[in-house]
Amino acid sequence: MYNYQDAFRAHINNIKEEGRYRNFIGLQRDSKEFPKAFWGSDRKHVTMWCINDYLGMSQHPVVLAAAHKALDENGVGSGGTRNIGGNNYMIEELEREIADLHHKESALVFTSGYVSNDASLMALKRVMPDVIFFSDEMNHASMVAGIRNSKAEKYIYDHLDIVHLEELLKSVDPKRPKVIVFESAYSMDGKISPINEICALAKKYNAMTYIDEVHSVGLYGDGGAGIANMLGCESGIDIIQGTLAKAYGVIGGYIAGNGELIDAIRLTASGFIFTTSLPPVITAAARASIVHLKNSDKERIKHQEVVSKVKRSFTQAGINFYHNDSHIVPIIIGDPEKTRKISQLLIDEHSIFVQHINFPTVPRGTERLRITPTPAHTDKMIKELTEALVAIFTKFEIKLGMEDFA
Repeated sequence: MYNYQDAFRAHINNIKEEGRYRNFIGLQRDSKEFPKAFWGSDRKHVTMWCINDYLGMSQHPVVLAAAHKALDENGVGSGGTRNIGGNNYMIEELEREIADLHHKESALVFTSGYVSNDASLMALKRVMPDVIFFSDEMNHASMVAGIRNSKAEKYIYDHLDIVHLEELLKSVDPKRPKVIVFESAYSMDGKISPINEICALAKKYNAMTYIDEVHSVGLYGDGGAGIANMLGCESGIDIIQGTLAKAYGVIGGYIAGNGELIDAIRLTASGFIFTTSLPPVITAAARASIVHLKNSDKERIKHQEVVSKVKRSFTQAGINFYHNDSHIVPIIIGDPEKTRKISQLLIDEHSIFVQHINFPTVPRGTERLRITPTPAHTDKMIKELTEALVAIFTKFEIKLGMEDFA
């Protein structure tokens, strides 16, 4: 007889032996003291340095007011899928706002960024049965899943390597439909894609472009339209995928593109058709966040100032971090157990929360701390983080002194 419990136990033990067993730390964020949170049995305050609420918009008065109003007027749930009772006016208004943000004809909202990638890429295969995907090797798991689940022909090009991408594009039948799938900013190293060059290749080889902008919408570009917009090549992108769960501080994912393309996916994507829609309290809050950031540069300017201060503080202290042009500040430790222990010491001894990141989120041997500054992080918080890292790195005999990780 097959012993099911033995199988589960063996799998868990294997993960533990590799040093990548994940313990989730329970926190309660303090809406009045962002980026602080309550932690532990004594409910002490800790400073969060690893959240994706990049601008603190989840706590913004405009967003909270919109959520409260929608909650009072609509209740909590959406009532069903978009096809069965869940197509609230507020979600339609949100989609119009997203389309306007990206200068596209139409947009479609999903329950998460993961679902929007997975469902949209699978739908493209159904719409274009002969499609070939060209995917950056470091693309997010949701993009990998969508391409894999579609069972389409695929080619994986070396990370950010335009030469390799062109070699692969040249190798296929020019009459086949092709989609280049990539991210604008990669979440774990903060590197930015050569978007203009990718768009040029797409035009040369008659390929579509599909960009994941989840770590850039709200933060970069005109009104927060993203990095493609900032680089002046938004018009060369066929499908822009984004999230409402990071800089916009809510939850949900979306795609934006021309009307017929979005409509085809709307009518085809199982992850859209068969999933209960986002409730009005969420869509109203998301729309309020987008509108605010469209019309205010204050949060973006302050965010970049704090990011620069953190990088400067680390540099002066000799803390090695992975250099990039984005707001993500990764510190490569390279050992899963050591990374976990550093994370634990930060919260235990310094009241600083930085979740350790191990495989499979990052490749083995590149385990890291991922620092994400927000506009609310103060000079005092930056000093405390820097001093804590120096003390812990010295304890673990991690070499200080800048090296080039670029």
